Amino acid sequence: MTQKEPAHEGLVLPRAPVRRPRSRTYSLTVRALGPLVLLALWWTASATGALTPDILESPAGVGRAVGELWGNGQLPDALATSLTRSGIGLLIGLTAGLTLGITTGFTRLGDELLDSSLQTLRTIPFLSLVPLFMVWFGINEIAKILLIAVATTFPMYVSTSSGVRNTDRKLIEAMRSFGMSRIGIVRDVVLPGALPSLLAGLRLSMTLSVIALIAAEEINATAGIGYLMAQAQSYARTDILAVCILVYGLFGLIADGIVRLLERVLMPWRSAGQGAGR
Repeated sequence: MTQKEPAHEGLVLPRAPVRRPRSRTYSLTVRALGPLVLLALWWTASATGALTPDILESPAGVGRAVGELWGNGQLPDALATSLTRSGIGLLIGLTAGLTLGITTGFTRLGDELLDSSLQTLRTIPFLSLVPLFMVWFGINEIAKILLIAVATTFPMYVSTSSGVRNTDRKLIEAMRSFGMSRIGIVRDVVLPGALPSLLAGLRLSMTLSVIALIAAEEINATAGIGYLMAQAQSYARTDILAVCILVYGLFGLIADGIVRLLERVLMPWRSAGQGAGR
């Protein structure tokens, strides 16, 4: 008798497709296409007269306005003022949101005492607090910074609380059985396990810090990007208005870039997996 050949012999087994990760240059080029297309459309509309300066200044006119504002020192001063407001408010909001999120997510008593109240406060639009803050704190810097802090607290709180609750409870109990303190468990187990949620909360909070900054600088500001916008509106300077809008957009882009960089540094396995799957 002849030995039967294996059923798969003679067949060509399919090989899984191997995708090469995209280079950084290619990825950056693709990301830049959208803004370049918008810039080209803007320039074309201005050059053909479809977009007049009284509606929106041309890209060249906006570039000249940047040079004017930078040359007389108005733009650097406004940038420093707005970044200081946004940074201090964001720092306060992130600290409060992280602390409250850990408290409610890690302890049952904290959850029972705080979560329902915080969820109620979270539903209040932060813009509705502007008149109240003006009554409480006046029109000084405190009202502006606290408005940004309130706006950035709740996204960080919700993300942190959710991430802490989803941490592996068996791992926490194992660490407790080894005698690790609560602070040690939070530092070495809970926070690393909740890192994706923390970064998601950070991204939302940084985005909202820019939105809240715009609202805060409407509170009778005498310096900052919002003050430049108010002055430009008074004189119908659409070129300076466009500069201020672009600066706010640049703030948001930089904030998103910072979070992406943190994701690459703190979670390198995630970016490697995404690069291999595209």
